[in-house]
Amino acid sequence: MDNRPIGIDLFAGAGGMSLGFEQAGFDIAAAVEIDPIHAAVHHFNFPDTAVLARSIVGLTGQELRTLAGIGRKTVDVVFGGPPCQGFSLIGHRMLDDTRNQLVKEFVRLVAELNARTFVFENVKGLTIGKHRMFLESLIEAFGNLGYRVHIPWQVLNAMNYGVPQDRQRLFLLGAKKGILLPNYPERNCKKLTPTCLDALADLPDAEQCDELMTSDSVEIGNVGIATDYSRELRCTTDEAWHFGHVRNWRSDILTSSMRTAHTDISRKRFASTREGEVEPVSRFFKLPRHGVCNTLRAGTDSSRGAFTSPRPIHFDCPRCVTVREMARLHGYPDWFRFHVTKWHGARQIGNSVPPPLARAVAGSVIQALGIVPKRPSGSIDLGNPELLSMDMGEAAEYWKIPVPIARRDRKNGLHKRKQAEIEASALTTMRRVS
Repeated sequence: MDNRPIGIDLFAGAGGMSLGFEQAGFDIAAAVEIDPIHAAVHHFNFPDTAVLARSIVGLTGQELRTLAGIGRKTVDVVFGGPPCQGFSLIGHRMLDDTRNQLVKEFVRLVAELNARTFVFENVKGLTIGKHRMFLESLIEAFGNLGYRVHIPWQVLNAMNYGVPQDRQRLFLLGAKKGILLPNYPERNCKKLTPTCLDALADLPDAEQCDELMTSDSVEIGNVGIATDYSRELRCTTDEAWHFGHVRNWRSDILTSSMRTAHTDISRKRFASTREGEVEPVSRFFKLPRHGVCNTLRAGTDSSRGAFTSPRPIHFDCPRCVTVREMARLHGYPDWFRFHVTKWHGARQIGNSVPPPLARAVAGSVIQALGIVPKRPSGSIDLGNPELLSMDMGEAAEYWKIPVPIARRDRKNGLHKRKQAEIEASALTTMRRVS
């Protein structure tokens, strides 16, 4: 690392916030992610980051420092978005409810790490109705530990920060008392919001490549005419890397593009649906070529009765978009890889913060810290491609942890893998990989 400010990502997923903060000038010293498959994908994309495949419950700040190899160095920012399922809004001491324990643990780790600043990200719904009381309790908890929060808080829409997607998320920005509070980033008014056409027009049609029936990648020749937005994600200029580490990658290989076998009936329905409207049977949204994408979501898992990960319909082709096309609509550069399966790959995108939005927020944080961001020297290799194709058992074995068991709570349908974050009974083995 190049003596850059240090960030730590909690609830890291595949790494959308990690990437945005890196691009703003931070080095991500550690990332904590309970799902071993997501942890493996994060490790592929950030090979120099210490990945902890475990819950944050019971993890101490000192353990995190040791595993990240940062010793007593200053932690400049801690960021993350605790899973929002199951929040309890009952009573006056909401953070003491076990269903809110992950939020309480986030607050604790910020303080134990003595972080100079923090960024808490979550769903817009936390600002509505009784949830506002929850936010007030959260802000009070930070205050009791010596942190101020920027008031009023703000909900930011990714489409105002260079992403062709209507996606609104709550961000709380905070700092230790005595340190300048970060401001919310200003909307990008100098450039037009990129459209779905800007994002996808230069990508080859996956259905023209037979290899993509059984593989998620294929070597490609000439690509279509690039727009300013697609040139950014293809990293054709030095500026496209911002203040992030340059990755060594092959731009002539189209990745994360496995095809979907739609029925002829489905294709006819997709073709007859107007752009910007929802196909009535599948309930899939059809992209408007001259507009922005709807909010990309992770979908449901087996605990809800079926494995689904809704992907919108392409504006030109009677099919759902590929994972790579989803990534383009989310602001991920083309070098960034996801799990080879469509289901995991789409969920990793739908669960993440768009990197350009995270970069805008991180830029405000680094400015408040009085740090002039620097471009790192040299370049780094991506991780072992085997990390992208592991199933749950293989990923658990890789991280040397028990296999998370997905069970269904008959009373409320919550996925027990999320509850494992709260119980934190088995996933206590940590491994540093750097």
